[in-house]
Amino acid sequence: MTFDSLGRFGVWRGHQGFTPEEARELEELGYGTLWLGSSPPADLTGVESLLAATESITVATSIVNIWSAPVKEVAASFHRIDERFPGRFLLGIGAGHPELNGADYRKPYDALVDYLDELDAAEVPKGRRALAALGPRVLKLARDRTAGALPYLVTPAHTRGARDVLGGALLAPEQKVVVDDDPERARAVGRPVLGLYLGLENYVANLRRLGYTDDDLAQPGSDRLVDALAAHGTPAAVAAAVLSHLDAGADHVAIQALNADYLAALRALAAELPTKK
Repeated sequence: MTFDSLGRFGVWRGHQGFTPEEARELEELGYGTLWLGSSPPADLTGVESLLAATESITVATSIVNIWSAPVKEVAASFHRIDERFPGRFLLGIGAGHPELNGADYRKPYDALVDYLDELDAAEVPKGRRALAALGPRVLKLARDRTAGALPYLVTPAHTRGARDVLGGALLAPEQKVVVDDDPERARAVGRPVLGLYLGLENYVANLRRLGYTDDDLAQPGSDRLVDALAAHGTPAAVAAAVLSHLDAGADHVAIQALNADYLAALRALAAELPTKK
C-alpha cells in the first residue's frame, strides 16, 4: 500500500455510518478512503461489505480500540480482508480514552507497544497499519512502528508540528466541517459535537498545547475553537480549510461532514477539491 492509494481526501464517519450505496457514490466523487471511526469491532465485517460494494477505494479504521478489540482477532481479520481485497485495507489502531475505557486504561503507551508487537508476530505489515497519535511520544511511535499517524480533532498548526516529528511517514489528520455559510447556524451544528471531546483529557491537553485557553476549552467551547475544529462556510471556504492541512504537510485529510445531509455536503466539497477522478 502506498500513500497514493489513500488519495488526498477521505471521508470519516462512525463505522456503521456508511451504506454500500453511499460508499459507491463517494468513490465516484473522487474520495480515496472511507475512514471507519467509533471503535469498530475486531471482526471488521463492516470493512468487507464496503470493499465489496466498491472497486478501488481504500477502507481504513480510525480507530480499532486496543482495549476492546483483541489483537489476535484483529490480525486474523486483517489477513482475511487482505486475501479477499489485496492492498485496499489500512488498519488504524489507538488507545482510546481513560474516561471511556475505565479501569482497563493503564499505561496506554506500553499497551500500544505490546499491541504492535503482537501485530508484528501475526505478520500484519508495518506499512499496512497506522496509529492514532497527538503528542510527540506517540507520533514517534507511529513513525517508527507503523505507516504513520492519524491525528483526530486537530488544526493545521498541529499538522505542521506533526510533520516535523514524522519526517516522511504518513500524516492523515481528521477535519470536521459544516458546509453552511451562516456562521451561527454552522456553529450550532458543530458545537454539540465538539462538546463531547471537551470532556476527554487527551484532546483537551493537545488543544492546550496548540494555544487554546481555559476559556476556549470550557463547555460549550468558544467560537474561536469551534471555528477551527469544525470549519464552516461556503463549499469553497470549507475546501480552503481542508487544503490548509495539505499546505501544512499532511498527505491526506479525513473529512468529517457534520451536516445532517452529509452526502450533500461532500458532493459540494468534491466540486471544490482537487479529488482524483
